[in-house]
Amino acid sequence: MPLDDAERTLEPAHVKTMKAGKKVGIVLVTAPEMKTARRLARAALEGRLAACANLVPGVESHYWWQGRISKATEVLIVLKTTAGNLAALERLIVAEHPYDTPEFVALPVARVNHRYLSWWNQSVG
Repeated sequence: MPLDDAERTLEPAHVKTMKAGKKVGIVLVTAPEMKTARRLARAALEGRLAACANLVPGVESHYWWQGRISKATEVLIVLKTTAGNLAALERLIVAEHPYDTPEFVALPVARVNHRYLSWWNQSVG
């Protein structure tokens, strides 16, 4: 099946729908273990700061910490949120996270299926 112009350029076919709704984004957070990841995800969901949280266990992280290269097995939390909730979500993660310097990386979203986008926008405060 041939690609249409929107698929070739990664331009969403439903740009008007995305502009009409809330601006959405993905936030990446790592946690030391599943119990903490579940607690952080639940807090974000209960606060309506995220529509969804995916927990990906067994992520091997390599990073600089206190002047040395370190590694750890962590749980990656992938949170779906909106621009309007980003600051509150960051405050929640920083306040509730056991790490001194928790990862909080927000990424823009280039394309979302219109039905998923509608659910996403309805699921957050």
